[in-house]
Amino acid sequence: YFLRAGIGYQYYYIAFEHRLPRSLLAVVVGVTLALCGAVFQVLFRNPLATPYTLGISSGGALGALIAIHLGLDARLLGLSGITLAAFFGAVAVIAVIFTFTRGTRRLTTNELLLAGVTLGLFCSGMMMLVTCLSNVRETFAIVRWMMGSLDTIGHTSLASMLPLVVPAWVVLLLSARALNQYVLGDELAGARGVNVVRLQVVCIVFASLATAAVVSVCGPIGFVGLVVPHITALLVGKDCRILLPASALLGGAFLAICDWLSQLAMGWVGAATGRNLGSAILPIGVVTAVVGVPIFLALLHRRTK
Repeated sequence: YFLRAGIGYQYYYIAFEHRLPRSLLAVVVGVTLALCGAVFQVLFRNPLATPYTLGISSGGALGALIAIHLGLDARLLGLSGITLAAFFGAVAVIAVIFTFTRGTRRLTTNELLLAGVTLGLFCSGMMMLVTCLSNVRETFAIVRWMMGSLDTIGHTSLASMLPLVVPAWVVLLLSARALNQYVLGDELAGARGVNVVRLQVVCIVFASLATAAVVSVCGPIGFVGLVVPHITALLVGKDCRILLPASALLGGAFLAICDWLSQLAMGWVGAATGRNLGSAILPIGVVTAVVGVPIFLALLHRRTK
């Protein structure tokens, strides 16, 4: 019927080449960030740990900013030069961290955190340098990329992430039982048959590569990896066998809802102010902060009472 009416292709394009890929991308990104955030909080025994704690976001951002400044628009396997540069920047940060910590007998959380924070600050400084050397057009593109985005046409962006994020999901979820022992302390976990060093290395590598894939495609999207695991822990407890899959599911649903709100928010603002904002979309990072933080504070206050 749509084809006979001459509008079938438009409906198909909007539904299956724009709306559906964007929703699937939001779910995959939310699952990945929430799962990696929960794993990092357990590994580092730090409630403030996020998927970006090791400087992965800063490394990816620096790579993307350099590509924007140099005008690297060439595509490889359907991926833009900016995406590839962001991924290699994030991977380079991971490689540097493991290079500096490989001589230690055990990967201590303090060493990893300090190395990640230091490299993150270095990358932030280099990002300011690149921005300073850029013209107005490049600066605008840099600012837009730093806001994070789920804009996508077709399934190329999602398909490029799956080879890294799906194995990470499997490995991290299968590590839940060992992470339960790890929480009790390194000595007790070792006595119960957990290879602590191997557990740390495997979880950090897979979580970092999955986060690097997300950053390279979508840019830095904050609060999901920090807030969602805490909300999940308040709801279901801290047993990793339940916490990790629940965090992943809640993260996917949370980011999908935030993406839906980001597409409608500017329309609501335009209707309230009498302005025509067209099809403007609110940056996804703003929505995740506005929606996630109040929910987390409300649950925390309720549990405290």
